[in-house]
Amino acid sequence: MRNISLPYSDMKKYKWGLVLSGGGMRGAAHAGVIKALEEHGIVPEAIAGASAGAIAGSLYAGGYSWAEVLDLFENPAMFKWSLIGHRKPGFIDSDQFVGVFRRFFPDDRFESLQKPLYVTATDIEHGRSRIFSSGQLIRPILASAAYPVVFTPVRIEGVLYADGGIMNNFPVEPLLEQCERLIGVYVNPAPLRKYNSNTLRSGLAIAERAYQLSIARDVAHKFNHCAITICPEPLASYGTFDLTKASEIFEIGYKAGKAALKGF
Repeated sequence: MRNISLPYSDMKKYKWGLVLSGGGMRGAAHAGVIKALEEHGIVPEAIAGASAGAIAGSLYAGGYSWAEVLDLFENPAMFKWSLIGHRKPGFIDSDQFVGVFRRFFPDDRFESLQKPLYVTATDIEHGRSRIFSSGQLIRPILASAAYPVVFTPVRIEGVLYADGGIMNNFPVEPLLEQCERLIGVYVNPAPLRKYNSNTLRSGLAIAERAYQLSIARDVAHKFNHCAITICPEPLASYGTFDLTKASEIFEIGYKAGKAALKGF
């Protein structure tokens, strides 16, 4: 984590913007950072997120508390085998989560949120990243979190979309022209950790490691756009699908957030 002093600009609309990366269950750390920010008196006014960051960011933009964000990550029922994607390209059918998210977003529109939200998803048909910020809300969130192979891609306007982190796992871009200062939370520090043959013993572990390395390459330079960047290294010990570790991950995020905000 690091703090950088950036000049203020009278031309920008919001004082603080919040960028939340993907990282699977490590996204529970976002709730911890949000708690730390609130205790420090910092309330981001615009949010951008990818994958798990899109889920956490959407709830926060919708007016839900950090505790409610954490509760969603602590709910293992989200991964019930009854949601298996029959004859679809993924183990778990992303479409089955529409009802879950409709409880949080009954209006199902970006415009119904309390804060501006920008969500990345990957157009896997045309090979490009797209940022959603208006219109239908739930399906772009699900698309952004559709981790390849595990979750089925989501069809939006006739196009298949998958995990936003594939091509943009730290979406600072939509906030640069709007916010005086950005806070970035990157919960995917696994490339910092040295793996060995004992760690990489399954096909899923190999695929996850390859995925983490591929997305990390295009992220580090974006940290320079943030006044505060929080990247808790202890999260490298947690897997993308550590379904029972949300509380531990939350605490890591909270402590990292508190440490980053000291003296700011």
